[in-house]
Amino acid sequence: MNRPETTLFMLVSVDGKISTGDNDTMDVDKDYPKIEGVRAGLQQYYDIEQTTDLYSLNSGRVMAKMGVNDKEDEPKKSPVSFIVIDDSHLTEKGVLYLTKKCQKLFLVTANKNHPAFNTEVDNLEMINYEDKIDFINLFEKLKTNYGIEKITIQTGGTLNSILLREGLIDHLSIVMAPCLIGGKNTSTLIDGESLHSENDLLKIKPLKLIDCEKLKDSYLHLKYDVLN
Repeated sequence: MNRPETTLFMLVSVDGKISTGDNDTMDVDKDYPKIEGVRAGLQQYYDIEQTTDLYSLNSGRVMAKMGVNDKEDEPKKSPVSFIVIDDSHLTEKGVLYLTKKCQKLFLVTANKNHPAFNTEVDNLEMINYEDKIDFINLFEKLKTNYGIEKITIQTGGTLNSILLREGLIDHLSIVMAPCLIGGKNTSTLIDGESLHSENDLLKIKPLKLIDCEKLKDSYLHLKYDVLN
């Protein structure tokens, strides 16, 4: 391929939710430990996360939700490099925190006034687009210009949908938590625009099950190939 091989790695509920509610104060990392019957097996997800690729793609919104804009501590350096898609959620302070946390930060934006342009650190690489981010071009650039061969994607349902529709997701690695969350406005694994007609059925991506592992405390780890 002329782009990196990609795996979408996410923690989901049985009904496919990747958040516990419909706003940014609700978060599975914060809320699952409070739920009896869910917290016991949660560590398995974080253990599997430690085995993912050394390049991780995420969004500025998710990073802001994790509180990076307000962090005061000196972060522990991670061996992972971050590829962060952001136009408006990260502050200059948040960008600086991420550069301290990761090996290299690739900040991808279509905002020419993004505060990251004011951050002068050696491990920050800005990738900017004029009007909107061209994800096919971006992924080709990540391989051609930076030699990135594999990426783990851990972002929100809207961006997941864009990448899926563009044929940029090759594999799924899903840890399923034993709970039902519900809520039509609560983010799912794949959100974005709904399909509208029979012609849109071509946008549906079939999956091939590669592995299904029963974990402890009623958790599951599912692995699929995406048949792009």
